[in-house]
Amino acid sequence: MIPSDIIKRVPKVELHHHLDGGLRPSTVIELSNKQGIKLPADNEKDLKDWFEKGCRLKSLTLYLQTFSVTTAIMQDEESLARIAYETVLDWHAENVVYGEVRFAPIFHTAKGLSMARVVEAVLRGMEQGKKETGVCYGVILCAMRHQSPEISLEVAKLAVAFRDRGVVGFDLAGDESGNPPKKHIEAFQYIRKKNFNITLHAGEAFGLDSIWQAIQVCGAHRIGHGTRLVEDVNYEGLRIESMGDLAHYVLDKRIPLEMCLSSNIGTGAAPSFAEHPFQLFFRNHFRVFLCTDNPLMSDTTMTKEMQIAADNYGLTLKDLERISVNAMKSSFIHHDEKLTLIYQVIKKQFADIRQEYGYSDWN
Repeated sequence: MIPSDIIKRVPKVELHHHLDGGLRPSTVIELSNKQGIKLPADNEKDLKDWFEKGCRLKSLTLYLQTFSVTTAIMQDEESLARIAYETVLDWHAENVVYGEVRFAPIFHTAKGLSMARVVEAVLRGMEQGKKETGVCYGVILCAMRHQSPEISLEVAKLAVAFRDRGVVGFDLAGDESGNPPKKHIEAFQYIRKKNFNITLHAGEAFGLDSIWQAIQVCGAHRIGHGTRLVEDVNYEGLRIESMGDLAHYVLDKRIPLEMCLSSNIGTGAAPSFAEHPFQLFFRNHFRVFLCTDNPLMSDTTMTKEMQIAADNYGLTLKDLERISVNAMKSSFIHHDEKLTLIYQVIKKQFADIRQEYGYSDWN
């Protein structure tokens, strides 16, 4: 087993982190008091417990309820910039060398901000964090499945408009059941015509058809979660005996799967860490990696996610390196930037850790 102090030090890449799901409890209290918003608890310990209750009880209803609190205090530019800035600082504390944060701009317009000003504020905070820590970042703009396709197209156009200022991709999030992604086809067609990047939440709460639509109809370059892809695989233990066409396609085309262990257990997308398909996919060479999803609600960090995977799946230091490299290869930045971070940062830091702790190149 890999000691926790080593796991905290290894370089990490975070590609699935919701801005409104990653606030510090202390920041929630401070901003709520400043804005006159009543909270379900008035101290940090009890508030943290309230945010985590849905995940702990595996109640998706309670889990989603908490976002009404975080989005309520994210309606002005100052608060948005601060939360984005603190996101980068928190990544730095976990040795995340590159991260992508995502959010739905429409959720932060309740008090009159335009979606463009929302994006500008977030980018301002992220850039301040980068200047202070050196952590590289990208921003992904989300449309929501239950909202109108017209809003999705507007968000897609906004993402492309900010592509040279830090926005790196477009996402469709929200309840999969009854909200097929093909309903938002105009937004995806626009993104594809502009040669931009697409990731979709799919195969978390709904089955294979959701993943198929995300890839074949919408042109997804990555899949958020994708746990239900396991339904297209026949396996014994960790040995895959056969696969359907969709699983073969995902494997053959190296379509990345953004896997969120703690979140998936808390929302019921997987029954337990032991039964989560991450290990099956990882051992059979699917391009998978670890993400936090909503650190506040799932009481997690990138260090915790790696520790969970190491403890439950017997991962070696080499495995953790492969996970970080998988993620970096799958990021939405340019190829030369990926190579710089892989070879000059990620692989170098892993080599330094091996040398310091006496690990061989194969463990």
